[in-house]
Amino acid sequence: MSGSRPVRSILLALGLGLVALPVAAGEQQGVVELFTSQGCSSCPPADAALKSLIDEGKVVALAYHVDYWNYLGWADTLATKDNTARQYAYAKMLGRNGVYTPQAVLNGRDHINGADLKGINGKLEAMNIAGKGLAVPVDAAVREDEIDIKIGAGDGKANVVVVYFNRQQFVDVKKGENSGRKISYWHAVRDIQTIGMWDGKPASFVLPASILKEGENGGCAVLLQKMKDDETPGPILGAATVMAGNAAN
Repeated sequence: MSGSRPVRSILLALGLGLVALPVAAGEQQGVVELFTSQGCSSCPPADAALKSLIDEGKVVALAYHVDYWNYLGWADTLATKDNTARQYAYAKMLGRNGVYTPQAVLNGRDHINGADLKGINGKLEAMNIAGKGLAVPVDAAVREDEIDIKIGAGDGKANVVVVYFNRQQFVDVKKGENSGRKISYWHAVRDIQTIGMWDGKPASFVLPASILKEGENGGCAVLLQKMKDDETPGPILGAATVMAGNAAN
């Protein structure tokens, strides 16, 4: 389980089922969704890599804690079944027979070891050059007690997905492969919600700012994401991030 292996893997059947920070399409390199676990000895370097991406501010960066390593002796305190289900849905989309940690899914199109920061940046750059980056403008900002979301024009249809996360959390891991480590986790996802559809025309959505919760530590990302079918996510066309405690003028 522990040791020099760079990536934890598991082969399971796919059948298991406020200063606002707008992220304009032309300003960002892409979306990085890291699937990680407190019970995975290979994950802390990937968690640190995600923090580096957040600090650089060039991508929308999200950490989905999964629960399938809990049997190793430590139940991930940030894991949800929905996070695990999203990773399995991506595996289906990618044509994979299983899932692993740490896995980074890029723009909903490809995946890579989440600790490979150079590889992540390289793949995102290649996607942008190939026209597979964030092509649709998305803006999200807190104004008084509302979150205003505006999506520009583009081609096709997509879901408007809101991913709620906590900006930072410290966890004292007491058991399992990372026993004795105090780890700082960033942008850990706590809920995922589809709030509407986009049909290629400019669209606006409004949410109550109270959904950010968690005081100054809350945030959310808005993802404009195509779907391969009702259960299978596809390419992300645009994205924006909003943090609690900050407001646009």
